[in-house]
Amino acid sequence: MPIAEGIKNALVSASMIRKMFEEGIQLKKQHGADKVFDFSLGNPDVDPPQAFHDVLVKLANEDEKGSHGYMPNGGYPFVREALAKKVCREQNVKVDGSFVVMAAGAAGGLNAVFKTICNPGDEVIVSRPYFMEYRAYTANHGAKLIEVDTKEDFSLNLDLIKNALNEKTAAVIINSPNNPTGKIYSKSELDDLASILNEQGKKTGRLPYIVSDEPYREIAYDCEVPPVLSCYKESIVVSSYSKSLSLPGERIGFIAVNPDISDKDDLINALAYSTRILGFVNAPAFMQRIVSQLTDESIDVSIYARRRDEFIKVLNAAGIEYNNPQGAFYLFCKVPQGKNGSTDDKEFIEHLKKYLILGVPGSGFGKPKWVRFAYCVDEKIIKASLNAFIEAVKTW
Repeated sequence: MPIAEGIKNALVSASMIRKMFEEGIQLKKQHGADKVFDFSLGNPDVDPPQAFHDVLVKLANEDEKGSHGYMPNGGYPFVREALAKKVCREQNVKVDGSFVVMAAGAAGGLNAVFKTICNPGDEVIVSRPYFMEYRAYTANHGAKLIEVDTKEDFSLNLDLIKNALNEKTAAVIINSPNNPTGKIYSKSELDDLASILNEQGKKTGRLPYIVSDEPYREIAYDCEVPPVLSCYKESIVVSSYSKSLSLPGERIGFIAVNPDISDKDDLINALAYSTRILGFVNAPAFMQRIVSQLTDESIDVSIYARRRDEFIKVLNAAGIEYNNPQGAFYLFCKVPQGKNGSTDDKEFIEHLKKYLILGVPGSGFGKPKWVRFAYCVDEKIIKASLNAFIEAVKTW
């Protein structure tokens, strides 16, 4: 029997990030890991903080009876209460555990959100460049992703967002700090976006949600990340511990909603129900218990700041233009004009591979003529890539 048409079509344009990551594995086997400059995947190599290991060992040794069984689909009540305190602090709102639903990572959380709020044919607006999996997440639930451009500095183009709104708009998804640009949206941008959506609600009778994807919230360098929940009533935050505690493989995250959101009880119940029927059932039990004790912990962000600065030195030496990231751990770079006049991002990525440099084409993020490099790698790899980048640009 053939596979489903939707999946068959999706496989043709499957995640470029994963494709480059898998090619990197093969290149490392051929040339040695220290000879390959793999900046493809946002897979943190910084170890989780010591506090994580301490709690992990402590809870594993206690191994309380029933601690590996089912709990309510929304998560352990005591875990939700602990996370609510974190949400209060970060989002400048007053919430208790009933406003939090534990999720199987941010990906699981976003799918639960879109399953909950989207009807077939609905639309979700996103500013490009954006995390490429949003296309699949919205399509999973019968919605269409509507792409609008940002301004040149990658801030929100509110006029374009306003023009894209209509009666089918279920949500506007934002990602700050942004993957791939590292842009942090300002409070004034968020306030203006909220005003636009409130006007849309008055005009159509349907208030679109703001869905804020925040796995990089705690990886910010030069400014704080403004809260979303306190700026707009119909707002939902989705986050995870993949980046802030370097736990991407553990699939642990959460959803938090504005305390004044419409139909709160129905929404929270639907989020927990969606978590169940999407097959996650609940967020991992052991990880829930661990992160509930780590709400004040984070990895050492200064490590990523140093790597950013080292990578910028490499790019400057090679003559590659870039956006200076305010957060996350990516450098989004313009493709330099080649000798034949080309600025094609896919061609440039293929050219870089000849020098054992791996990145991701910007077209995968909705932004052709740009490329993304992830600097969540050993600083030695970044420094060692200098000559490879210089030679690659010379011969491009």
